[in-house]
Amino acid sequence: MSDNPMKNKNIPTGINLLHNPVWNKGTGFSEEEREVLKIRGLLPPRVFSESEQALRIMENFKKKPTPLEKYIYLISLQDRNETLFYRILIDHIDEMMPIVYTPTVGEACQKFDQIFRRPRGLYISTKDRGSMKKIIENWPEEKVGIIVVTDGERILGLGDQGTNGMGIPIGKLTLYTACAGVNPNLCLPIMLDVGTNNEDLLKDPLYLGEFHHRLYGEEYDDYIEEFVQAVQEVHPEAIIQFEDFSNRNAFRLLEKYRDRVCSFNDDIQGTASVALSGIYSSLRITKSELRNQRVLFFGAGEAGLGIGSLIVNSLVKDGFDENEARKLCWYVDSRGLVVKDREKITRHKAPFAHDHLFIDTLLDAIHNLKPTILIGASGQPQTFTQDIIEAMTEYNKNPVIFALSNPTSKSECTAEQAYKWSKGKAIFASGSPFDPVEINGKTHVPGQGNNAYVFPGIGLGAIVSESSRITDDMFVAAAQTLSQCVTEEDLEKGRLYPDLTRIREVSSYIARAVAIVAYESDLTENERPKDLLKVIKSHIYEPNYYSYV
Repeated sequence: MSDNPMKNKNIPTGINLLHNPVWNKGTGFSEEEREVLKIRGLLPPRVFSESEQALRIMENFKKKPTPLEKYIYLISLQDRNETLFYRILIDHIDEMMPIVYTPTVGEACQKFDQIFRRPRGLYISTKDRGSMKKIIENWPEEKVGIIVVTDGERILGLGDQGTNGMGIPIGKLTLYTACAGVNPNLCLPIMLDVGTNNEDLLKDPLYLGEFHHRLYGEEYDDYIEEFVQAVQEVHPEAIIQFEDFSNRNAFRLLEKYRDRVCSFNDDIQGTASVALSGIYSSLRITKSELRNQRVLFFGAGEAGLGIGSLIVNSLVKDGFDENEARKLCWYVDSRGLVVKDREKITRHKAPFAHDHLFIDTLLDAIHNLKPTILIGASGQPQTFTQDIIEAMTEYNKNPVIFALSNPTSKSECTAEQAYKWSKGKAIFASGSPFDPVEINGKTHVPGQGNNAYVFPGIGLGAIVSESSRITDDMFVAAAQTLSQCVTEEDLEKGRLYPDLTRIREVSSYIARAVAIVAYESDLTENERPKDLLKVIKSHIYEPNYYSYV
């Protein structure tokens, strides 16, 4: 343990210290600390190092029989010793990521009211209208850098989970710290409880939220407006990340607030950035260019349309005509191919509705359009069937196939199916993790297009630069930077994203790229530092024990 400015702070003492997860070190307190801080006798006598404590945690973690039990165990650790929690998470990120986030967080949300132990973050309900500023002022931290907020209506691919969806903001902010080093003191998860239309929850006596159906229309918009205004008054420097809102609200809220406050929607923009990065990496394998692709999307919701829009943005930055860029992106939704003469095309799909004969099935669309890239963002499991994969392989030497729906149970196909049905030719990525697959003596390592590769670095870059907005150019820059971090060895294995063990390094590069956009676009009043990367790294939180005396 080494000295740190913490020793000059107002540290709680006695039992209050041991009950404070930010300050508590458990058996890690030294003999001197135990005496000065009045905790001698409140702990077993032996002093353990952080690494010795981590060994105990990992042994117990591995004994837990199910992913959900592992999740509960880790969250309990977070609630009692935050430093040790993040040390474990960072040192074992590839093992921990599927537990603290997808896919396990999906099950955790479904059972959130059953496994609830200790409150974390803020809950703002419809009863709090007119008082949101006071509630936000109840948060104990003076400064907030990033807020992840949801209303729980579209949690992953699981639908309306009401207040049970709070597991998502909590999990996302955990990754901000683990993956990019954003100090946990700067992170605030918020659940906006506007009701739920999940009838099972409304009948559940353990449900934590309000027992009424959801607000909609003007009443809902006024509620959101009060929330955004309250954040601006109390924490004007905070980034607002909208998370897991339904299609009916996600696009509207993004359009309404993206140019007013520093905000973004991870389901639309973050997913788009990580998918675009995967496409960039796949093009390094196929030796092709983005302008020569034809992308077919299965699913025209937030994720799919967000990816298409960012592809267009990237091409326009390279001098491509916007209308021509859109013609490279095609969509099949629940009713078939999105074309101009089809009835009831929503406003957000309309820019991608092309002049073409209507086709009602994905397979027929593949045979007709002959896409080079197939992206699943439908939330419909097992829809990339064998004939779909074989059709993509028929028209492409190495078909690019992304099955991005989360959690694993919603994936359009598994990695094994994609590789097996393409005879090992597919370039595959998914939203949830899959194990490596061996085909004809070659091991294929599927890439996980996890948003955690992107949003933590974007948040860190915006915080350090004090950017006033989060722009699409930042998401393009993040995608390019992430792809550049993929090594030739990664590509040889079929991996389109860097190894998760490098994610903190990668996030620092993404943060630098985002900050550069902020400086060059006059989105900050600060001057660009000479060594920007060094400044960014100086902001990165390290979960180490320090001496308090």
